[in-house]
Amino acid sequence: MKLRIQGNSLRLRLSQAEVAQLASGATVEEKVEFSPASPLIYAIEPSDEPLSCEFSGDAIRILLPRDEARLWASSEEVGIYGVSAKVSIAIEKDFRCLHDRPGENEADSFPNPASA
Repeated sequence: MKLRIQGNSLRLRLSQAEVAQLASGATVEEKVEFSPASPLIYAIEPSDEPLSCEFSGDAIRILLPRDEARLWASSEEVGIYGVSAKVSIAIEKDFRCLHDRPGENEADSFPNPASA
């Protein structure tokens, strides 16, 4: 899962395996280890609540409705978008780049629709 933070917006891009994991009801989580004692954790959790986000301690958590996650995973839709408080949220399928990027492993990325 890739995370981009810009101003009051969060954009998360998920691989095929991560989208399937989320659709099955499991949490998708990653972390950045600034030091062993202070990681930044970011996660998307299936929920029975509406789309929202929270920041607590060392973690950014996105709550995504389970049904919406399942529908999205089986569709051609690129992403799920919403706003929580003042934060814009974009959860998107991660597509393969159209140009080679040395060192980037895109084996589990979605096929890019623009490559056809």
